[in-house]
Amino acid sequence: MSYKILEGKKGIVFGALDKKSIAWKTAETIVDSGGEIVLTNAPIAIRMGNIVELSKQLDSPIIPADATSVKDLQNLINKSIEYFNGKIDFVLHSIGMSVNVRKGKNYTDLNYDWLTKGWDISAVSFHKLLQILHKSKAMNEWGSILALTYIAAQRTFPNYNDMAENKAYLESIARSFGYFFGKDYKVRINTISQSPTLTKAGEGVKGLDGFLKYSEKMSPLGNASAEDCAKYIVMMFSDYTKKVSLQNLYHDGGFSSVGVSQEIINSI
Repeated sequence: MSYKILEGKKGIVFGALDKKSIAWKTAETIVDSGGEIVLTNAPIAIRMGNIVELSKQLDSPIIPADATSVKDLQNLINKSIEYFNGKIDFVLHSIGMSVNVRKGKNYTDLNYDWLTKGWDISAVSFHKLLQILHKSKAMNEWGSILALTYIAAQRTFPNYNDMAENKAYLESIARSFGYFFGKDYKVRINTISQSPTLTKAGEGVKGLDGFLKYSEKMSPLGNASAEDCAKYIVMMFSDYTKKVSLQNLYHDGGFSSVGVSQEIINSI
């Protein structure tokens, strides 16, 4: 059943690549919930992915933007406000990439140029986006901004590599900028720490299949799917969560609070 809890709300969704991506599922769920969206991704991701298909399906425009480019982001915000004929109610930052992971570099032997590139795409891009939204006064009061993160920001997952630092920095940006957005514009900023999810980005993490099975056994409710996450995001964009801000919200079936499960003990 669809609840139109985003009726009249308008926003931007970053990072929809293909049908497996959380951003793709979120875009579909937002529109199903009455919201209106602009889709965006880097030009190369638009060429490699299927976002044009999603755009046609949802009758939502695509405005290309390299999230590391202040110029591109400013153009995205300006054109989105023009398209909506007004300010923005919500934004989803669903972007993450590690060149070191893609190239198979071990954490103890990182290429620092690659590290810097991944850090810029995965975390600093969020600060750039928030700074432009703040300076442009682009958000409506009681708007909601979210970024997707992972528990490796708090705990050690060896194969997650330098993405762990990227996510930790991303969460810190959300808290720091969330203070100013709340005081200045009554806008909330949060991060959602999602279960491991089989997306295009996740495929690059070594041993993901094994970890998905482990996480499933560790989580009392099992892993949260991309569809589950999309519904949670919609709730966080709605007026039902107007006073939730500066939080890292675990959406992982309870994984983050379990020391060990009986299933894991029994498998030893």
